[in-house]
Amino acid sequence: MNDETQEFLKASLRTIPDYPRPGVMFRDVTTLMGNPQAFRRAIDELVFPYAGGKADKIAGVEARGFILGGAMAHQLSAGFVPIRKKGKLPYETVRIAYSLEYGIDEMEMHRDAIEPGERVILVDDLIATGGTAVAAVNLLRQMGAEIVAACFIVDLPDLGGRKKLEELGVNVRTLLEFEGD
Repeated sequence: MNDETQEFLKASLRTIPDYPRPGVMFRDVTTLMGNPQAFRRAIDELVFPYAGGKADKIAGVEARGFILGGAMAHQLSAGFVPIRKKGKLPYETVRIAYSLEYGIDEMEMHRDAIEPGERVILVDDLIATGGTAVAAVNLLRQMGAEIVAACFIVDLPDLGGRKKLEELGVNVRTLLEFEGD
């Protein structure tokens, strides 16, 4: 991705200081998604390396990962798999617990969403500490998925999430980096 594209995408994000707590700079991708040119450019950049049938499914993490994942699945002619918070899916599910900053949460997907050996790209809007993304990768692997990559618009490298995914052998693709949190 060239510098001009990076600057365009960065300018389309909104930064909200002191949210959700003092000292945090929240990187809001909803403004990027609301800008048709920025949204299209971001999706094009996320899918570019995977064109030509390199993925069978795109797995999106609730909720912004659904928006990105649906668009990516369409462009790659792949299926879409929602990964949701516990209790939100209507059919038989598989579940994984994971640690959050202040406790434990669970996410799940339908038991029949992935066939063993399917090539899956995980997508979400942002990678920070990596807890959610690592749990999603583990859940997908539990179902027999081959993880092609994990894709994010924003990386907060100081928080170490990308490194955790790479230590699991996952190829990580991000479009923008912001130092600090």
